[in-house]
Amino acid sequence: MKTFSAKGHEVRRDWFVVDATDKVLGHIAVEVSKRLRGKHKPEFTPHVDTGDYIVVVNVEKLRVTGAKESDKKYFRHSGYPGGIFETNFKKLQARHPDRVLKLAVKGMLPKGRLGYAMIKKLKIYAGPDHPHVAQQPRPFPWSEGRLKGGE
Repeated sequence: MKTFSAKGHEVRRDWFVVDATDKVLGHIAVEVSKRLRGKHKPEFTPHVDTGDYIVVVNVEKLRVTGAKESDKKYFRHSGYPGGIFETNFKKLQARHPDRVLKLAVKGMLPKGRLGYAMIKKLKIYAGPDHPHVAQQPRPFPWSEGRLKGGE
């Protein structure tokens, strides 16, 4: 039996919507990154983007466990000597609620052209509304029971 290898133009991509209200950052990032990569599909091929489109709403209501709200650090650099900027989860969540989830998911995807193509299929919105109604996104099918109804 020959090994099946998916072609990029033959992949069927679905749209899913995730409500991030009271969900833990790491738990939702793992599930979203699996769907973006396409690992849930039987035709998964490591070098082909086989993932689905994911729309995440209510990201401002995302939470972290323990003391990570004040202890978790995010860094960025301007490119100039001494140009490092540091912020914590609470400040970044207040200023750019979408960036927290995007950084968490981006770290779980492959690096390079393939990963950049996958992260473009992640659409993140702070509020409950999104402009992707025409794509008819379905509710996200959680693989773990503990995430289904919140914790």
